[in-house]
Amino acid sequence: MAQIHINPDNQTPETIHLSIPEDTFNFSSAKQMAKDMAFEKCDAPMILSWKNSKTGESYPDYECGVSDRPFWIRYAEGRGANLTIDFNDGEYVFMILKM
Repeated sequence: MAQIHINPDNQTPETIHLSIPEDTFNFSSAKQMAKDMAFEKCDAPMILSWKNSKTGESYPDYECGVSDRPFWIRYAEGRGANLTIDFNDGEYVFMILKM
């Protein structure tokens, strides 16, 4: 069984809001930018969940229980997400665990 070691000095929740006005900006480029930014913050980031508001897709695509908040957000928060990268006011959102 693997054990995940988290740096306690890097656990303050953080949200980054970015505006990318390019017409060619899409989910793939947003995901790559989110990964690059996360690696600037820590050595081993893990994307826990994401939302693509253009298509309505999210990961994980699952519903559990009744709540006023989407499952993909509850899922990431329950697993310790401490970095949220939000592109274009929610167009693409990535919730990441900084380790």
